[in-house]
Amino acid sequence: MGLWSRIGVSAAALVLVLAVLVLVARLLVGMAPVASFIETYPGHSELPAGAPVGIPAWLGWQHFINMFLILLIIRSGWQVRTTKRPAAHWIRNNKGLIKTPGNPTKISLDLWFHLTLDALWVLNGIIFIIVLFATGQWMRIVPTSWDVFPNAISAGLQYLSLDWPTDNGWVNYNGLQLLAYFTTVFIAAPLAIATGLRMSGAWPKNAATLNKIYPITAARAIHFPVMLYFVAFIVVHVTLVLATGALRNLNHMYTSSDVVNWWGFGIFAASLVVMAGAWFLAQPLFLRPVASLMGKVTK
Repeated sequence: MGLWSRIGVSAAALVLVLAVLVLVARLLVGMAPVASFIETYPGHSELPAGAPVGIPAWLGWQHFINMFLILLIIRSGWQVRTTKRPAAHWIRNNKGLIKTPGNPTKISLDLWFHLTLDALWVLNGIIFIIVLFATGQWMRIVPTSWDVFPNAISAGLQYLSLDWPTDNGWVNYNGLQLLAYFTTVFIAAPLAIATGLRMSGAWPKNAATLNKIYPITAARAIHFPVMLYFVAFIVVHVTLVLATGALRNLNHMYTSSDVVNWWGFGIFAASLVVMAGAWFLAQPLFLRPVASLMGKVTK
C-alpha cells in the first residue's frame, strides 16, 4: 500500500471513529445523570481572585513568535529524521566566547537549522515564562482547583456532542483548554527541550553515569512522540479557534481586544504569508549564507 493510500485509509478510519464518538456523546448528554453533571460542572472553573482579564499585546507577540518557530522546528526536525543524504554540512567555528577542548562535530545543515531554531524557541520560552508569572497570566493556564478535571470532562462531552460550550476565552478558558495549554507549556515543551538536549552535541559524551541514567535511546523514544503531540495540538487548536468564533478569537490574539471585526483576521492572514515565506526560504540555497556566519558549510 502506497503512502497516499495509507493516509486515505487513516483519514477514513479517523472520520469513522469521530462519528462514533459524536453519536455516543449525544446519547450520553441526553441522559438525566449526565445532564445534571454538565449543569453542576458547566465546563470552566472559577479563576483565583485577582486573575487578569484579557490577553495583553506581549502575549500576542509571544504567540506569533512561538507559532513561527515551532512550525519551522517541526519542518526541520522531520527533515533531520527522514533525509538520507543531506545537501550540505556545517562545522562550528571554535572561536569567540564559546570554545570547546575537542574539535567541533560536523553536522548536517538541516540539523544546524533545527538546533538554531531550538535555541531561539527556548529563549522565547524563557521570556514567556518570566513575563507569564510576573503579570499573573499564569492563573489562566495553570489549574488552581481540582474541579478543573470534571469541568474538562464536561467540556469534552459538550464538544463531542456538537453542542459546544459557550466560553469567553477573553475572561476564562474552559477546563479542557486549560489542561491542554498547561500540558503544552509545562510538560510537552520541557520534554522536547530535555530530549533534544540529550540528543544534541552539547550533551557531555564522557559523563558515563549520567548517560547510563538517561540513555540517548530513551530521549529518541520520547522526542518524536512529543513532536506528534505538538502537531496534533496545533491542528485541534487552530480548528477550534476558527470554528468557535473566528473573528473574535483572532482579535483576542492579534489585536488584544474583545471585539468582533476583521482586523485580527487580517493580521492572522499576514502572519500566514510570513510563515509560508519562511517555509519556502528554509532550504539549503538560502540557509548556507546564514550558516556560514557561524561556521563552515561544506558538502
